[in-house]
Amino acid sequence: MSTGISIAIVVVVVLVALALVLWLAIRRRHLRDRFGPEYERAVETGGSRMAAERDLRAREQRHDDLDVKSLTPTARQQYAQQWNGVQEHFVDSPDEAVGEADQLVTRLMRERGYPTEGYEQQVKDLSVEHGRTLEHYRAAHEVNTRTSGRRTTTEELRGAMVHYRALFDDLLSNGEEPGTQRA
Repeated sequence: MSTGISIAIVVVVVLVALALVLWLAIRRRHLRDRFGPEYERAVETGGSRMAAERDLRAREQRHDDLDVKSLTPTARQQYAQQWNGVQEHFVDSPDEAVGEADQLVTRLMRERGYPTEGYEQQVKDLSVEHGRTLEHYRAAHEVNTRTSGRRTTTEELRGAMVHYRALFDDLLSNGEEPGTQRA
């Protein structure tokens, strides 16, 4: 084989390798941007970066198959009123109000088109569009699971309400910044 052909083969191999590295970097950046803090959490719990990225891509594919829809302005207003009622109930019965907040968030997820068959799947489905508020949901859910045995303080319950509110607002706003909702 001539020297010119050998050099050409090496150049092609190097260019293909560089293109692959660039493609992987772009794909990784896309996942980081889309999932926010959920990306790092997936890497930490997934065993490896490749396994975590494979899981996140699977979440994206599942999410693409969902019929996630925006709320009408009327529905947003009704949910906001229901949330106000839950907050008012917190004064008299904090533990019940936290359970009501969980139920309201679940109803809101269902109306938006998210499946609500189980907490772990809810988290995965929400992570695609709501990864930045997912830690709030996890924290609120953890407190809510402990309320039945009265193993929570009023301060923990108050914190759970704040956490539920973060996800609630994100879901209510159709994933847009507050004040930019489409009519």
